[in-house]
Amino acid sequence: MHFRVVQRILGLLLMLFSLTMMPPVAVSVHFADGQTGAFFTSFAITFVAGLLAWLPSRNDRRELRLRDGFLVAAIFWLGLSSFGALPLLLTHFPEMSLADAVFETVSGLTTTGATTLAGLDLLPKSILYYRAQLHWLGGMGIIVLAVAILPMLGVGGMQLYRAETPGPMKDSKLTPRITETAKALWLIYVGLTVLCGLAYWYAGMDAFDAVCHSFATVATGGFSTHDASIAWFNSTQIELIAVVFMFLAGASFSLHFVVWRSRSLTAYWSDPEFRAYTLILLCLTAAGAVTLFFSQHYATLGESLWHSLFHFVSFMTSTGFVASGFDQWPGALPLSLILVSFIGGCAGSTSGGMKVIRWLLLFNQGSREVRRLVHPAAEIPIRLGRSVVPSRVIEAVWGFCVVYIVLFGAMLLVLVATGLDQVTAFSALASSINNMGPGLGSVVADFTQIGATAKWICILAMLLGRLEVFTLLVLFSPSFWRS
Repeated sequence: MHFRVVQRILGLLLMLFSLTMMPPVAVSVHFADGQTGAFFTSFAITFVAGLLAWLPSRNDRRELRLRDGFLVAAIFWLGLSSFGALPLLLTHFPEMSLADAVFETVSGLTTTGATTLAGLDLLPKSILYYRAQLHWLGGMGIIVLAVAILPMLGVGGMQLYRAETPGPMKDSKLTPRITETAKALWLIYVGLTVLCGLAYWYAGMDAFDAVCHSFATVATGGFSTHDASIAWFNSTQIELIAVVFMFLAGASFSLHFVVWRSRSLTAYWSDPEFRAYTLILLCLTAAGAVTLFFSQHYATLGESLWHSLFHFVSFMTSTGFVASGFDQWPGALPLSLILVSFIGGCAGSTSGGMKVIRWLLLFNQGSREVRRLVHPAAEIPIRLGRSVVPSRVIEAVWGFCVVYIVLFGAMLLVLVATGLDQVTAFSALASSINNMGPGLGSVVADFTQIGATAKWICILAMLLGRLEVFTLLVLFSPSFWRS
């Protein structure tokens, strides 16, 4: 383990992250909301901490190994959560406890969108902007950003990319160099953000709301500047824009790159994961619309269809925007929205959840086992499109799903033990580990009503979900620390 190399990179990344606290300073000055000191002090503390970590190890240029990459990813996300909470702790409005400030920061960086704040409409503009900015930085991963714009990180960038990028088949590079790969992904990410912001502004949002909501939409985060979320605007046009960009952000950014490079939309439908992602959303939307219409929850079939589409896209992509009181929907629909977050978006997207490709591979594996009952001696490969999936990938998917379920069950028991009712505990944990946001019961609107212990458990769940479990769990393996 090259600890001094890890220390050098962590120092650089902290100094880089400190610079992201300057835009909120500008927002605070522009709106004169009195938060300039909190953000500037946070910038100074974070920058000095990064500088002190970097200076002693600045001349160590050894190769960054895979294990070093995992250590950088895990420690940086934990450290980022701590330093990112500084502005929320230093401000006097709103006043936040340590658990609340860290929760809000982790929720932003992991693009979860669960909040411990109420009365968003009255909060300082710089705080609202900072929350949205956390979403945007966390969306594609600040480590990938660092690899893209810091050539000084040099060799070993792929180790950071592999440790950070979500999905079971993430070893393939879009371009020959990892730096070019990261730049390509961020260009697409920035492009979608700009288009989304302009569309929101054209549809009637003011510039501030358009920027904040574009950050939250493309990052599939869900932090809004209003307590009522997207419903505050009461605009079908704005909701339509949200649906389009949530859907695009839930698809693989690698696939967007392929489409952009080939100048052909056919690459979308030729991708088996994207087809499954689209078909699942269409089926869920249709089932939800029929249920809402025949239960007479909405007056017309069109209205039922629209609300079903918006919320299933929002919850499956783990964005968490709401346009109506979904918790008052009839039957099993509210629970269905929570459960669909376990599917999530595509691998390589900004969405949370277990990812469509894993569910697709599990489905194909189940189908193969059924065929084996009829033909026990047959050699039946698992295919994804025209490609045969290696058995190592299937094993990894099974391992991920088992660990995901076991951890969920263990944390759920602890949450219930803290005094939460079963509905609140289940939905709060599902919302956290799937990086989705809204829940049911006491957390349908925010997480202000749960205790500090429950919040820390949800913080751990958000980090596990964002780093896809193993990036954190591997640190607890004795073999990881052996030379």
